Amino acid sequence: MPRAADAPPSRISRPFRRGSPPPAAWLVVALACAGQFLVVLDVSVVNVALPSMRADLGMSASGLQWVVNAYAIAFAGFMLLGGRAGDLYGRKRMFLVGLALFTLASLCGGLAQDGWQLLLARAVQGLGAAVLAPSTLTIVTSAVSEGAARARAIATWTAVGAGGGAAGGLVGGVLVDTLSWRWVLLINVPVGAVVLLSSLRWLPESRAGDRRRLDLPGAVLITAGLGVLAYGISQTEARGWTAAATLLPLAAGLALIALFLVVEARTAAPLMPLGLFRARAVSSANAAMFVNGSAMFSMWFFMTLYAQNVLGYTPLEAGLALVPSSLAVLIGSKSAPRFMPVLGVRNVAVLGTVIAALGFGWQSLMTVRGDYLTEIMFPGILMMLGAGLTATPLAALATSGAAPGEAGLVSGLINTSRTMGGSLGLAVMSTIAAARTASAGGTAGTAGTVGSGRGTAEALTEGYALAFRTGAGVLLGAVVLMVVWLPWPPRRVSTSSTG
Repeated sequence: MPRAADAPPSRISRPFRRGSPPPAAWLVVALACAGQFLVVLDVSVVNVALPSMRADLGMSASGLQWVVNAYAIAFAGFMLLGGRAGDLYGRKRMFLVGLALFTLASLCGGLAQDGWQLLLARAVQGLGAAVLAPSTLTIVTSAVSEGAARARAIATWTAVGAGGGAAGGLVGGVLVDTLSWRWVLLINVPVGAVVLLSSLRWLPESRAGDRRRLDLPGAVLITAGLGVLAYGISQTEARGWTAAATLLPLAAGLALIALFLVVEARTAAPLMPLGLFRARAVSSANAAMFVNGSAMFSMWFFMTLYAQNVLGYTPLEAGLALVPSSLAVLIGSKSAPRFMPVLGVRNVAVLGTVIAALGFGWQSLMTVRGDYLTEIMFPGILMMLGAGLTATPLAALATSGAAPGEAGLVSGLINTSRTMGGSLGLAVMSTIAAARTASAGGTAGTAGTVGSGRGTAEALTEGYALAFRTGAGVLLGAVVLMVVWLPWPPRRVSTSSTG
């Protein structure tokens, strides 16, 4: 995920009094993993709370996607900057700054009285996560000696991150059902405070010898460009593609992204060195991850809305319904390294995407009287099993094409590509689903409630189904892209930087 291997050997200073013992390695690993868990959890924990948020704050159907996207866009846009800031100013310092910002934003979001306040808080949460997350892996590797112990620590970090994403639906369902939607954000406050105080006392400081400056203009430009572009896409739902309210933000978003590329080509210390993409493995794997992410990221969003708005599940029931698919993504990501030496890295990535496309196609057959096994559980397992199988080989391919000193940066790029693709994909899929719902006679958009009447439930189902059919088509396009563009590396590719 973040940059871990691209910097010179770190200088480690321990803020303890002379003669006092350093903290146990397990404690340092536990604190870093706790921070990573919070960051990943908040990508998915809000999904089951979306209908409750809309009802309480009176948010529009098109605005609901921004509860997810505001976090994801800020996280993706500033992630690489956060990694470089950790190298320059100290990993512990950036961990504390990011965690404090994340915790404060969680408090503000939980207390929000209007939709715009919630969205602003989610964006600041994403910024805090981008500062915090890149330091977590480096803190783990600095705390544990190289060898089997470090491999176990990295495996723990990876499992905690995957578990945070998998647990989001269940945790969110329990909190919304037993307390309120506000607690999916407020729960971060006591947990964040405990981790913050413990980290202040026990985490060692480390930084790299690299003194390159921060590329703040680059981070601001790519984040603003993605956000404005996603906003323009969402405007097509109500205004159409030819309205000025749609065309202006689309043009502005593309212009900002183009300006970002100009800045990256000219600056001495770019956030995203464009020269990396001359390597076929790096460019093709990032493109494949972007396209895959644009489809797979929206799965949780539409599945939870379908379960609650159409089938009438409570938030807790919706969270429980998605537990098998949450476990499937863990199984897929852990199984991929076993298959890669046997089938080949490239083939495992293609196989995973094909499995996910089959799941999306199956899910697109959903009905108003959906059966849990055939219209949620089994297609959900296929979608997420495929997602897990695809991510690891693509990350391995990308890092195999990088120079040794750039492996950590490329690992950060591959995760940034996935999140950026997911953010834009969610905007597109939401617009497609809402347009279909409106044409089918629905009046509440993609976030409408089943209580609006049977006609609305059927219209919502048609919109969600079209989103999944579109996702299946996108994934089949990704299969073609991978078959044509991905290189044929040796069967054994290191997965040490795939995080």
